[in-house]
Amino acid sequence: MSVKPAPASAPFVGPFALATLSAPTGPAFPALVTADERVVDLRDAFGDALGDERLTVRRLLENWPTVLPRLRSLADEGSVGRRPLAEFRVHAPVEPRQVFQSGANYRQHVIDLHVAHRAPGDDRPKDERRAEAAELMDRRAEEDLPYVFIGLPSAVTGPYDDVVLPQWAEKPDWELELAAVIGRPAHRISVDEALDHVAGYTIANDLTDRATVFRRDMPQIGTDWLRSKNAPGFTPLGPWLVPAESIADPDDLRLVLKLNGATMQDESTQDMLFNVARMVSYTSQLAQLLPGDLVLTGSPAGNGMHWGRLLRDGDVMDASIAGLGAQRTRCVAEVAS
Repeated sequence: MSVKPAPASAPFVGPFALATLSAPTGPAFPALVTADERVVDLRDAFGDALGDERLTVRRLLENWPTVLPRLRSLADEGSVGRRPLAEFRVHAPVEPRQVFQSGANYRQHVIDLHVAHRAPGDDRPKDERRAEAAELMDRRAEEDLPYVFIGLPSAVTGPYDDVVLPQWAEKPDWELELAAVIGRPAHRISVDEALDHVAGYTIANDLTDRATVFRRDMPQIGTDWLRSKNAPGFTPLGPWLVPAESIADPDDLRLVLKLNGATMQDESTQDMLFNVARMVSYTSQLAQLLPGDLVLTGSPAGNGMHWGRLLRDGDVMDASIAGLGAQRTRCVAEVAS
């Protein structure tokens, strides 16, 4: 079951975006969605050319240099005869092979987490711990490297799908993030080259169970991202993949997350310690980035731990990023089996 997206005067910036849609009966398919919310089935435009029985957005990204000019032409052909977006279900825009997640990349957010996740035995006042974190963040931005780890593609779900909160998740939390979608293979590329390998951007909500972030049974092991971040549906994605050429500056986008109508996160990507180019370049030093892969760039201040209010059954999250549209997801408690 899913909830309807919030009304919007414009779903995204630019003349078109990519999406993965399905009719009430039939398989999911890659689509071009125009600014007036009309749909072009891209199986008709590219299926024969790419030799795919089941064409996907990821397959289009694998051929991005040749696909992009044709998408521009399709967007310019007008909407006569094209079906309205309202007739279709919207899925996650792409099925990634790899998901690279970033932690500790928004200055204010990390300061808040540092204060909230007090180490056992640390009884210092909050102001002292906050000042320590602020100094650490300033030093990181100048001297250190991004913090990147692996997420699971199986955690990805649609932008309007229900999010099932597992029974074991004691402190499920939201984390709105800008996701860069890779369009060209990248390995050991420079910061100056990095954005040339980004096909576009989309919205991700990287849910986290705060109670299982750290291994309490063996503190020396540190974080347990597998358990805390990768439950099925813990990464609502989309709705759109907006081409990079439509985004003037990915390092100056407003992110807003509302919980049951109340604003929880409201920040700009300007607060990132490491911008998109640095994130993509750094990740490529360690791994081979492939078309369709996601590089999540971290979440700003205003998570549930900051507010002392975690997710629970019935909550509705509205998440938006300027120019990329909005997603709406409802939390549903897992039913005991």
